[in-house]
Amino acid sequence: MKPVKSGIDSISKYLRSKKEVGRRKIGLLVDGPNILRKEFDVNLEEIRDVLKDYGNIKIGRVFLNQYASDKLVEAIENHGLEPIICSSDVDVRLAVEGMELVYNPNIDTLAIVTRDADFKPLLNKANEHGKETIIFGVEPGFSTALKNSADYVILMKKDRMSSYDESDGIAPGEGKIDAAEYQDSIYEGAVEKTYVEKT
Repeated sequence: MKPVKSGIDSISKYLRSKKEVGRRKIGLLVDGPNILRKEFDVNLEEIRDVLKDYGNIKIGRVFLNQYASDKLVEAIENHGLEPIICSSDVDVRLAVEGMELVYNPNIDTLAIVTRDADFKPLLNKANEHGKETIIFGVEPGFSTALKNSADYVILMKKDRMSSYDESDGIAPGEGKIDAAEYQDSIYEGAVEKTYVEKT
């Protein structure tokens, strides 16, 4: 009996040593009908990889309308995210869930994947309550108001992502890092980072 107990103790000790201290606790919300379209070719795995570099995704939900296919729901589940099927307006449900995350003491970063300016008040409320905000979006139609409300903006394009960080204070077009120079193996040369000062 003692070897079993010591085995459990050593496993517990190992798991405690692996507990990551100081990493951000992220709530991820994806506006499915707005962003998960063939013309945008958005990769949920790539979004997860970017966020995993920054912190731990504690809550990950993808909001879908009632017309979402079973294959899409299955793909979302296979990415470790929770599909939320909305019988009415997806934006309302996402905003309500987002407000819950704003008041959740176990979440310190709110990440939203959308192009829709309707979520600007949600980002503002999150910022008021000391949450960091990250917005992922695609062009065309990525709201400028939304970009200006977030702490970090990540523009997703085919084969690359560009990030805009308010803290660097670099003018548009300056500070580009060529993908070949960027040595992060997770992105395998498919990322271009551009930093601009938020106005």
